[in-house]
Amino acid sequence: MTTNDQIEAYLIETQLPFERVKDGFWIIHDESDAVDNIVVVHTPPVITFRVKLMDVPEGDQREELFRHLLHLNASAMVAGAYALEDDSVVIVDSLQSENLDYNEFQASIDAIAFAVREHYSDLSGFNPSGN
Repeated sequence: MTTNDQIEAYLIETQLPFERVKDGFWIIHDESDAVDNIVVVHTPPVITFRVKLMDVPEGDQREELFRHLLHLNASAMVAGAYALEDDSVVIVDSLQSENLDYNEFQASIDAIAFAVREHYSDLSGFNPSGN
């Protein structure tokens, strides 16, 4: 089973700045790239990666945004998926932590960063308030 110490070692190996919020909970901070504020949570036997992209817009844009997110999930997501959490659009990815290795860990972070870089400007057009 992958331990929290091993996950923290993987975070150090990524060379991305991060903070340990509490045991099994980290936030990756890298304002120069698309990986800013990726939350990493280890709740054995699962490790979850999550980043908030934007608030869900109100009004006519909602249904169009939801359709667009479903299309992206089916056609453009390398790993993880777009999801709704309360009134926010997030990207989430989950892995089994039992046999987790560094390459899988890094691949999840890279896939999330890729999705943010590739899709954020398009998605933010659905939310004129910019949140």
